[in-house]
Amino acid sequence: MSMADPDQRAFLDVEQSLSGNRWADRLDLRGRNEALAISQTSDIPEIVARVLAGRGVTADEAEGFLAPTLRDLMPDPSTLTAMDEAAGRIAAAISAGERVAIFGDYDVDGAVSAALLARFLSAFGISHEIYIPDRIFEGYGPNPEAIRQLIDNGAKLIVTVDCGSTSFEALEAAKETGVDVVVLDHHQLGSELPSAKALVNPNRQDDLSGLGYLCAAGVVFMTLVAVQRELRNRGQATGPNLMAMLDLVALATVCDVVPLTGLNRAFVVRGLDVLRGSAQRGGNAGLEALGRAARLDGPASTYHLAFLLGPRINAGGRIGDAALGSRLLSTDDREQAEQIASELERLNAERQRAEAAMLEEAMAEGEAETARGEGPVVLVTAREGWHPGIVGLLAARLKERFSRPAIAIALDRNGRGTGSGRSISGVDLGAAVRAAVAAGVLEKGGGHAMAAGLTVARNRLGDLRAHMEEALSDAVARARAAHMLKIDAALSARAATLELVDLLEQAGPYGAGHPQPMLAFPGHTVTGARVVGRDHVSFSLRGSDGAQLRAIAFRKANEPMGEALLSGRASRFHVAGVLGADHWQGSRRVQLRVTDAAIAG
Repeated sequence: MSMADPDQRAFLDVEQSLSGNRWADRLDLRGRNEALAISQTSDIPEIVARVLAGRGVTADEAEGFLAPTLRDLMPDPSTLTAMDEAAGRIAAAISAGERVAIFGDYDVDGAVSAALLARFLSAFGISHEIYIPDRIFEGYGPNPEAIRQLIDNGAKLIVTVDCGSTSFEALEAAKETGVDVVVLDHHQLGSELPSAKALVNPNRQDDLSGLGYLCAAGVVFMTLVAVQRELRNRGQATGPNLMAMLDLVALATVCDVVPLTGLNRAFVVRGLDVLRGSAQRGGNAGLEALGRAARLDGPASTYHLAFLLGPRINAGGRIGDAALGSRLLSTDDREQAEQIASELERLNAERQRAEAAMLEEAMAEGEAETARGEGPVVLVTAREGWHPGIVGLLAARLKERFSRPAIAIALDRNGRGTGSGRSISGVDLGAAVRAAVAAGVLEKGGGHAMAAGLTVARNRLGDLRAHMEEALSDAVARARAAHMLKIDAALSARAATLELVDLLEQAGPYGAGHPQPMLAFPGHTVTGARVVGRDHVSFSLRGSDGAQLRAIAFRKANEPMGEALLSGRASRFHVAGVLGADHWQGSRRVQLRVTDAAIAG
C-alpha cells in the first residue's frame, strides 16, 4: 500500500478496529471535489456536502435533493406494465359496488398494503375483507383453500398485495370460478406469469418503468392514484386524500428495507411530515395508538418507524394473529385501535422474551463454533422448541455478531425444520439456498442475496452445512477480507451540536441505499463507561478541550469493543457512530450511537 496515495490509507490509520473493520474515507478524490463544489455553489455546510457527495448527489442536484417532491419524482402510474388494466378493474368494482377481498402478507409491507387498499375502498362504502395467511400453517402467499374461502364469502374481485406473483395454483383456482384477481406486488418473478386479470409488479421482466426498488405499498399507492384518475375519467367521485395516507407508505418503505432513493425517498419525507402533523389533524388512529404503546418520544423519524413501530406490527405475524397489523392500520375506531395496539405491545414483549432465550442458546453455539479458529463459513444453528416466526431475527443477530452468513432453524417434533438466513454484503445466500433445493438437500427454499427462507429435514442438516461451506467459502472469504467501515467525516465532541444534527437530518431520511452519516471522533477519552439495559454500553466521550458527548453502544457489552470501552485499559479511542437527538422528559440532547471503536495510536 502506497502511503503517498491518501485514497489508499485507512481513515485515522485504523487498519483493524475493535470490531475487526478497516476504516475508510467514504469519499475518494472525485467525491471530495464534488463535496467542495456542493458547498461552494450553495449554502450547504461542508459536512452536509460531504454526506451528499458520499451518496452520489452532484452539485447540480443538491438543493433539489434536500427538498424532494412527489410532483417531481412520481411518474405516470401507467408506466408500470398492466397498470391501466388493474386500475380499470378496481374502478369497475367500485362503480358496481362489488365485494372485494384483499389478500396480503404478514409483514409490515403486507399489512400497510392491505390497509391502504381497505381505507380506499371504505371511502366509497365498498364491502371488503382482508385475509392475511398464518405464517406457520399456511406460509407465504395465496393458497387455493383461502382463495375459495374468500369467494364463498362473496368476493367478486380479489386483489393480492405484496404477494401473488408466483401463486399459479391459487390464481388458477380463482379463474376456474370466474372471479378476477389483480396482483399488486414487487417480489422477484420469472418470465411465466400466473392467471390474473392484471399483474402489476415493477420487477416483471416486461416492465420498463425502472421502479423495481419500490416496496409493495409504493406499488399500491401508485395503483390508487391510477384508480382515482380512472374514476375521474368516468365522472365519478375520486375518494379520499391519498397524500394523507403517505404516513403508511413511509412506514412500509422503511420497514421493508428498500432503497431510500428516488421516489421512495419522497414517499418517506412526505410521509414523515404527515405523521408528525397527525396529532393536530387527527391522523391514522392505529399509528397514533401504536406510537403511544411504544412510548414514541419526539418527532417521528425513520428510527421510530424501523425500530419501534415496525417490530410491533411484525409481532402479530411472528407469534400472534397475522391480521392484527392490517386491522390496526385500517381502522378509524380509536377504541379498537387502542385495543389492538395494546395486544401488539404484549405480543412484541413476548417476542422479545422468546428471542432473548433463543439468542442465548444460539450465541453460545456460535461462540463454541468460532472458538476453534475461524469456524464455519456459514453458521447453521437448529433446535427443537424454537419459534419459527423468530428465526429470521436470530439469524440477523448471529450474522451481525460473527460477521458471516447465518441460518437459524426451528425444528418440530417430526424433525422438520423451518429456517431463515441472513447474509453479509457480497455473499448471495439466496442463490446458495436455491442450489441446495436443486441438489435435493432442502425440501424447499428461496430468497435473495441478503435473506433466504428454507425447509429442511433434521437428518439433512449436515448436508446443508457441507453445501454452504462448498458454495460460499470463497465469497465469504472475499467479503470478510474487504470488511470496512466507511467514514463520512471526522469531528470533535464540541462540534457535535443539535444544530449539526438538524443539518444532517436535512440530507435524510436515511436507510437502505442511503446510509446514515458515519462520523469519527479521533483521540477522545472514554469516561463513565457502564453497562445499561440489555448489554448496552453507555459512556461519555471527552475531547482534548474538555467538551463531552453522550454515547451509547447497543448490544456491545459482551463483544471486544464493549469490553475494551468498559475496561479502561486504553487512555484514548477513535470512536465512530451516528449522531442523533435523544428526547428525554421534554429535553433534546445530542447522543452518539456508537458503531465501532479503535484504540488511538
